[in-house]
Amino acid sequence: MINFRLVRHLWLFLAVAEEQNFGRAAKRLGMTQPPLTEQIQILEQALKVKLFERSRRGARLTPVGAAILPAVRKFADQLERLELAVEEAVAGYRGMLTIGAISSAMFDVLPGIIERFKLEHPHITVSVREIDSVEAIPALEAGDIDLAFARLDGDLGKSIEWLPLTEERLMVALPADHDLAERSHIALASLAGEPLVMFARKVSPLYFDNLIATCRANGFSPRVLHEVRSVASQIAFVSCGQGIALVPAAMSKLAPANVVLRPLTQAVSVVTTTVAWNVARANPWVDTLVAQLRQGEL
Repeated sequence: MINFRLVRHLWLFLAVAEEQNFGRAAKRLGMTQPPLTEQIQILEQALKVKLFERSRRGARLTPVGAAILPAVRKFADQLERLELAVEEAVAGYRGMLTIGAISSAMFDVLPGIIERFKLEHPHITVSVREIDSVEAIPALEAGDIDLAFARLDGDLGKSIEWLPLTEERLMVALPADHDLAERSHIALASLAGEPLVMFARKVSPLYFDNLIATCRANGFSPRVLHEVRSVASQIAFVSCGQGIALVPAAMSKLAPANVVLRPLTQAVSVVTTTVAWNVARANPWVDTLVAQLRQGEL
């Protein structure tokens, strides 16, 4: 039996943990601070632990509070998905697909895929959430998402199947006033010693490692000045004079006036988007979408 009082208390706990302040959390929840403080105290008494260290500067999680926060966040996410599924079922929708996607896929390949899929299957709800590539496989294995659109390759585990969707040549993004910007093509070896803005390894390990290996194969170890969370951030950092970057060719559409993209002399291609799914978790709509992708219908 669901303990709805505990559900509410956990929801309140999450708000305070994220805001790190009882006043801001109360405002976010549309309530006053005293009853929020009282409800958190009731939760602490029920669990027989202290969840927050309170001070004039705000509310800081105790080690116990920090330990349970990831599970509470996951529970809140699943609760929101359940609420959406119920609402969609009542409204007459017959199924649901939850997609996890990296930001570049959301910008590039995913909108068209979803639009065409929805035209053929209007009674299916498609929910999209942003993820990093490193989060894709754990989210698929946990059942948090049905499909992942991310930078993935190689052996992804026994239960994970994948299909490469896009592969692009790398280009060099650099400030318009950079000496190399005058060249029509740039040799990769010319980047030796240049400060690079790289896609963070913790976000996409395979992508990062492949670029590092490519640089070393061309005679130099890259000087990584910044690691960022998205390709769009790489372009932004270059625009701010924080170095140069190796980015997929499609990112040229994001470049501001003070950033130019030049092709490499040698052809260096990377898989920019792969769709992956968990075959151990049956969902007929995953099978339908994947089949249409294989046949080039989406």
